[in-house]
Amino acid sequence: MKGFLTKGGLGLLLAAVLASASTISSAQNAAPAGAQGKTEALWLGQAGFRIKTPQGKMILIDPWITGGPKTPPMYKTDLAAIGPIDVLLVTHAHVDHIGDAPALAKMNNIKLYGPADMITPLTTLGVLPADLGHRFNKTGRVTPAPGIKVTAVQAEHSSLLVWKNPATDKMESHPAGEPVGYIIELENGFKIWHMGDTGLFSDMKFISEHYKPDLVMIPIGGNFTMAPDDAAFALRTWVKPKMVIPMHYNSNPMTKGTLAEFQAAMKGSNIKIIPMTEGETVQF
Repeated sequence: MKGFLTKGGLGLLLAAVLASASTISSAQNAAPAGAQGKTEALWLGQAGFRIKTPQGKMILIDPWITGGPKTPPMYKTDLAAIGPIDVLLVTHAHVDHIGDAPALAKMNNIKLYGPADMITPLTTLGVLPADLGHRFNKTGRVTPAPGIKVTAVQAEHSSLLVWKNPATDKMESHPAGEPVGYIIELENGFKIWHMGDTGLFSDMKFISEHYKPDLVMIPIGGNFTMAPDDAAFALRTWVKPKMVIPMHYNSNPMTKGTLAEFQAAMKGSNIKIIPMTEGETVQF
């Protein structure tokens, strides 16, 4: 009858529908993983973060874990619980930043990326195998994993490596170059500026305008770094990111800056503050 499909016509229609569905499925599967996944950040305390990228790579920054007073117990007592790491970044050699980085580099057989004059004493003293160190200066860009770009940028701080000499059983101090921060661009273009330890410097404006970070991890503790009001000034005046995670506070009695002080100093800003507690994970 007119208006009804014959058996053969129905078969052709079903085949066309299946072919169309197959094409849609293939297009969805072909979409880049970075467009489908999310970015996750786990705060390990102080300036330590583990970042999971949209395509599942793990980036670890300033891992002061076994010695960190605020490190979540599951990681503090078992370094392996951090899991496999793809990219390891250290901003400078102070113990609350370099922490367990050499041990993690050897555990995961990956390079430790850091300032040149921090990496060199690590290798010459035998703390780190030479092939597991990569030297930046206060600039430089690498692609440490597919789709991930890391650029070293300025930080206003200092850097000193304190090392226990196994031959004398005494602590020694070694110059460790100049500190850095990092612009970390993920597979989907999302950019994170981990400032490391820093005070105010006017080129924060240039760095922000040039790299356009979406998220800034900024120290607020004071004494060794910016205090809450200085951090707020930098964000409101120069940096102006979409989001900010305050860090480097609540772990040392000498860094008295608080989250409440930072939030008060940021009052009226449209920058989204993401407050975290040690061990917490947030998604973007």
